[in-house]
Amino acid sequence: MDAPRWLDEREDRAWRGYRRMRRLLDLELARELMQDAGLSEPDYDVLSDLSETPDQRLRLSELADRMLWSRSRLSHHISRMQQRGLVTREECATDGRGSVVALTPAGRQAIEAAAPGHVAAVRRHLIDLLTPEEIAALGALTHRVVDHLAGRSTPEA
Repeated sequence: MDAPRWLDEREDRAWRGYRRMRRLLDLELARELMQDAGLSEPDYDVLSDLSETPDQRLRLSELADRMLWSRSRLSHHISRMQQRGLVTREECATDGRGSVVALTPAGRQAIEAAAPGHVAAVRRHLIDLLTPEEIAALGALTHRVVDHLAGRSTPEA
């Protein structure tokens, strides 16, 4: 077995800073979203994903894949959102076992009301703190890591 490649001081500082930033940023964005719009982050993710499709509906399995959730977990969450009138669940016409989640008019209204404040919070707590060069670097590194984790590339040795 190879010896561990421990992080040096610079790498450790970057790693710990990233972890702390991610936790604090996620917490603040979630708090503001709930306070300002009455939506949880998963609510917002579901509504925004649905609102961005041409017919404002997605198969439950596709939505679960997008959110990186199990179908069971998402199904329970969708049931709670249905009770609030934000989405409906329909049978899938092409697959009797599948279901389709559709945005309701109330769900459309909720995402349209929440989006401006959420984007303002993302700007206030992240984007506006960075230079254009840092934004470009952030975009490049996040996409590199996502591509690696999604199996589309391998890290160079």
